[in-house]
Amino acid sequence: MAVVRPFRGLTYNFSLAQEFSKLVAPPYDVISEDQQERYYQAHPNNVIRLILGKKKTGDTDLDNRYTRAADYLRRWESDGLIVRASEPAIYLTSLTYRPQDGDRERTRWGFIALTRIEEEDSGVILPHERTFSAHKDDRLKLLRTCNTQFSQIFGLYEDEPNEILEACKEYADQEPVISFQFEDGTAHSMWILKNPSLFRKVSRGMRDKTIFIADGHHRYETSRNFRNIMRARYGRRNPDRSYEFVMMYLTNMNDEGLTILPSHRLIRWVPDFNLHSFLEKASTWFNIDEQPFGEADYHEKARAIERQLATLGKGRSVIGFYPSGSNSWYVMTLREEKRKLMGDDLHPSLKQLDVLVLSRFLFQKALGFSRDQLDDEENFHYQSSLIQALASVDSGNHQMAFFLNPTKMEQVKEVARNFLVMPRKSTYFYPKVITGLVFNKIDPHETIEAF
Repeated sequence: MAVVRPFRGLTYNFSLAQEFSKLVAPPYDVISEDQQERYYQAHPNNVIRLILGKKKTGDTDLDNRYTRAADYLRRWESDGLIVRASEPAIYLTSLTYRPQDGDRERTRWGFIALTRIEEEDSGVILPHERTFSAHKDDRLKLLRTCNTQFSQIFGLYEDEPNEILEACKEYADQEPVISFQFEDGTAHSMWILKNPSLFRKVSRGMRDKTIFIADGHHRYETSRNFRNIMRARYGRRNPDRSYEFVMMYLTNMNDEGLTILPSHRLIRWVPDFNLHSFLEKASTWFNIDEQPFGEADYHEKARAIERQLATLGKGRSVIGFYPSGSNSWYVMTLREEKRKLMGDDLHPSLKQLDVLVLSRFLFQKALGFSRDQLDDEENFHYQSSLIQALASVDSGNHQMAFFLNPTKMEQVKEVARNFLVMPRKSTYFYPKVITGLVFNKIDPHETIEAF
């Protein structure tokens, strides 16, 4: 049973004339060093100082990026730049965007609330991707130092009639409390809902739901680790203590504004790579067709790849391959009878995933990488944009790129329901949930009220 409740959010002070587009940022794990510096320069109170502070030479246990984040948080709250709500609320948001150039606009609706943290085997909140300890250690240090959840876990639930979000919209004022356009062209609005009748509707509506984690796996596992630390210190008898909950952005997986993009793979270097030998090995499992680009520009190339993968990938596993120094790309279609050769260790639902077809046949068997080497973040990179992936190979930053179709929502659900996990970066739910709209301050002595 999913337990979802309103909470007293900590937000930037809406009464101040603050330009919100300069205060917010994407989730910490998609921010490059250049972007980090840009957000630092955008505004002295940008959320980057809380979620991804700069490291300094000479950092110590007493003065580091985590303690500086806590100091900013205390100072901003003391100065009234951020304020905590006096009563519980649910935070309704809309996000309007275009998935790609030329596509029609979409709007994704969601609401931000607290959800009780579940044990791994509860079947209530289900992950679908692998996580890595370095990221969890980093987020745990920040959470322990600041006692505040800065970013929401992105969760999905099934609600075919869309009753929960429609109820939230009915209780929303005509005008949002904030509305702005972010630098990436996405438009954001937020309403603060404080009606106890709505709280009861949402609580009852979510009670029988399973929540699938779309994004934020590291942060969810970190919240559970933090909860266990707090239980050891303050006790676990009260299931409504604030540390028993995590802040989530929840949206209906049937929402028309929900988009999954592919996460294309780029490899910086393959030792002793020979194109002819690689294609010969790959032909053991794939039918391979060379596709010349001709004089097309990057947009035309990307469109051609996307169309061909989508057309051929209906019911089949199709992978695109682009090596450096080539004016062609290759369409690799798995021969269906070869799928069983992926390995007896894989559940049938995992064998249907293009990312594992790529990993098992092309990365491990054809290129000779071990499974441990596939986790090398210096050599393997991920890119949702075909244009940027092509440009990265042409510029020499990467030796080759592999293009994928998006993972299907039904595949996400099937894998999660079987208590399995996909390889990292198997999905890219777009756009990411922006950070800075609302935070969740954790007072270990506070209880989260039920309605």
